[in-house]
Amino acid sequence: MGVWIDTDMGFDDITAIATVIRAGLDTGVSIDGISLVFGNTPLHQVRRNAAGAKATFDWNVPIFTGRALPVMGKLETAERILGETGIPTTGSTIPQDQQVPENDAFGALCNWIETTSLPRRLLALGPLTNIAALALARPDLAAKIDEIVWMGGGLTTGNHTASAEFNAFADPEAAAIVFAHDLPVKMVDLDFCRQILATPDDVAPIRGAGGRNATLVADMLEGYINIAISRGRPAMALYDPAAAAAFMRPDIVRFASANIAVETAGTLTRGRTVVETRESHASFNAAYATTCDVEAVRAVIFDALAWEAAKP
Repeated sequence: MGVWIDTDMGFDDITAIATVIRAGLDTGVSIDGISLVFGNTPLHQVRRNAAGAKATFDWNVPIFTGRALPVMGKLETAERILGETGIPTTGSTIPQDQQVPENDAFGALCNWIETTSLPRRLLALGPLTNIAALALARPDLAAKIDEIVWMGGGLTTGNHTASAEFNAFADPEAAAIVFAHDLPVKMVDLDFCRQILATPDDVAPIRGAGGRNATLVADMLEGYINIAISRGRPAMALYDPAAAAAFMRPDIVRFASANIAVETAGTLTRGRTVVETRESHASFNAAYATTCDVEAVRAVIFDALAWEAAKP
């Protein structure tokens, strides 16, 4: 069974993709295609990261270039947190000199929906701009998607602003379009992801895994964890990998139905996801992750990192 991944390709996206690939070896799931979107960095850097990751980790997956700008408003990235490449590291990093993908993501995604076997499942790890473009231009095809697991939004507070999680804030109109079209979205939000943590103690087993990329993976993991350490926190949430674990192992993650809308107009609340859990107050149009077996989710993620770090 093939799935599709839409990503803004930072380190946690790379970890999420590794999680899908590793878990897929046990479940018969493979990745049919990857579409790129601006987010962690501008699209030109996202493309470099994707090309470098594909070459480094031997991904046998076609990669396609998607949207460079949000539906409305200015470009917003996470560079002030993640750095110019979107991949913080304490040493080595992925190569930046590989041939970047040129093929168009919109046409590829349309073709995938038209030709792939059921179910049509999509993992979205960045702003929802590519998915919104599909919903607007080809609502007939968007309606054929059976599941979209999205890392984005927040039930309580935000991270990029007090109100908004980054992926929602970067293109709130796109997120609003996707939810308004009643696509089968399962939101894996900040509150859920903050249960799934990486600590400095998690680095040494990866560094000692013995494979050709062990040092690289450990350096990037350590750099990612240091985002939290530098801010006085003891651990860093594994955002995109948590969504990937939910996508691949729904048996260890629980979801609840809700009506989810996105604030697009507020000066201070732009990008906020408004989650109404009372069925008496709104028709449910989506679901959100609530609880999970935390250690099982961590095991899925770190098994993927150790597997990647041990490959000869």
